[in-house]
Amino acid sequence: MALPLSTDSRWIVDENGQRVKLACVNWVSHLEVMVAEGLSKQPMDAIAKRIVSLGFNCVRLTWPVFLVTNDTLGSLTVRQSLESLALLESISGIQANNPSIIDLPLLNVYQAVVSSLGDNNVMVILDNHVSKPGWCCSNSDGNGFFGDQYFDPDQWITGLTRMASMFNGVPNVVGMSLRNELRGPKQNVNDWYSYMQKGAEAVHSANSRYGQAWKNGNSNQVCGRVVDNMMRISGFLLDQGWPLFVSEFGVDQRGTNVNDNRYLGCFLGAAAELDFDWALWTLVGSYYFRQGVIGMNEYYGVLNWDWRETRNSTFLQQISALQSPFRGPGVSKVHLHKVIFHPSTGLCVLRKSMLDPLRLGPCTESEAWNYSPQKILSVKGTYFCLQTDDLAKPAKLGIICTDSNSKWETISDSKMHLSSKAPNGTAVCLDIGFNNTIVTSNCKCLSKDNSCDPESQWFKLVNSTRSSTMTKTSSLFSSILNFPARDFLWKLFSGSV
Repeated sequence: MALPLSTDSRWIVDENGQRVKLACVNWVSHLEVMVAEGLSKQPMDAIAKRIVSLGFNCVRLTWPVFLVTNDTLGSLTVRQSLESLALLESISGIQANNPSIIDLPLLNVYQAVVSSLGDNNVMVILDNHVSKPGWCCSNSDGNGFFGDQYFDPDQWITGLTRMASMFNGVPNVVGMSLRNELRGPKQNVNDWYSYMQKGAEAVHSANSRYGQAWKNGNSNQVCGRVVDNMMRISGFLLDQGWPLFVSEFGVDQRGTNVNDNRYLGCFLGAAAELDFDWALWTLVGSYYFRQGVIGMNEYYGVLNWDWRETRNSTFLQQISALQSPFRGPGVSKVHLHKVIFHPSTGLCVLRKSMLDPLRLGPCTESEAWNYSPQKILSVKGTYFCLQTDDLAKPAKLGIICTDSNSKWETISDSKMHLSSKAPNGTAVCLDIGFNNTIVTSNCKCLSKDNSCDPESQWFKLVNSTRSSTMTKTSSLFSSILNFPARDFLWKLFSGSV
């Protein structure tokens, strides 16, 4: 990667002008111990290598202001910090897995983590998460907004300045988050504008969680509201030519939280369509000490409690397609086209051959589609369009694309139902059948019903210019499928030959 990074309109690019998509994971280092979590479970370098193996190219590494503004805290060694909390088992773990850091000052260990990530070509965003070390976030924890008990604006600017100076010239540090989740009763627009500008200038000079609406409301309607609100609050920046970095999203990795599961499908659909940069919460499988609990399990963590295995391989498949850019500078490998993305699986619609049914598969093998103003979804470069046959039957490709069964409209508040009309006039939606085949079913969960789960029918048409094995095949079809061949195929499909 050609660092440093800069921006080109809404895209983050390297020094060669090629797009760099930040596909980050959060690594917590802002709790009372003030040491990156997991170092008692695995060697630092092993964790960095695991991050790379999971497809992430970036870490959002959290830190508290007091680490760099309180000399007494910053000079504590790892051993002393753990001893102060009676975390004797963690001391033994770090001595076994990372013996070189046990007697280093906390600030030096933070630098060592950044260095280890750099050695493995992982970019770092330094995230000022809180001022006083501890778990975030509540409206009354004293860390919420400028002027709160522990959130002194001058001290905050000093902390940003020192951190930016410390990592000046460290090539894999590509950015800083000025502050995590401003909140609480003191919030006001004037202070936000004033202090955020001062914080940004200091850096440059030196170099809710999720509610229960998804469980209790209709998923399509909730998704529509959430996406509209996101576009109103921040998504509009993309249309105005500014980058957007979503610094935290995540779900309960056990897969049993209905609220989180439905939220995730909606989020991934929007993330694919808008192709923004993001950071997952979180890498962490367990904590040294969190909210008074020793060794607390983190069910939002990609890694399990002992940091050895991943917690949910299905989730990693869901986000894998979003770890690479769909478009942007340097990603123009083929002409602009659509891919049909299925958020709940992280897969795309593809075909193995003209005789095999359409099915879901890796987006790296995705078909290139064209979506016309007449609502026709056709395989780009060919005469074949997507059609519905009948209820509960596989969707198919055909070459007579003027009938109603060839027109696909995006319906529902979520804008993720692709609906057509079967030959008998019945309204149907794309759905997933046996063995990930693409079928058409009765459209479900369009309104009111709170218990219904529509995710099998959620598809998103995503703009892409990245190549795949199938976009190359489509280019071949366009060169051989001339009009005589089309006429022959029509006869073949109609049974005339």
